[in-house]
Amino acid sequence: MFFAVICRDKPGALQIRLDTREKHLAYIKETGIVFMAGPFIEEGQMAGSLVILETDSLDAAKEWAAGDPYAAAGLFETVSVQEWKKVIG
Repeated sequence: MFFAVICRDKPGALQIRLDTREKHLAYIKETGIVFMAGPFIEEGQMAGSLVILETDSLDAAKEWAAGDPYAAAGLFETVSVQEWKKVIG
């Protein structure tokens, strides 16, 4: 099953994102369940994240999102986790 983790950064939090980026990328690699991921861009700057997870439950996806170093650093204003169906690509 696939799950979309949709995160919006707090206003003015770009430095938190930059300071935590390496830990976030290491977490993605270590956990091994990220199907695809990337930042949202607003006015030329990273302003959020879309992460597609491949895991067997919504609870597992929510647990992954809670363990993300970006979340621990307080980067996000909002986080939504929902089931996603791959149709194209």
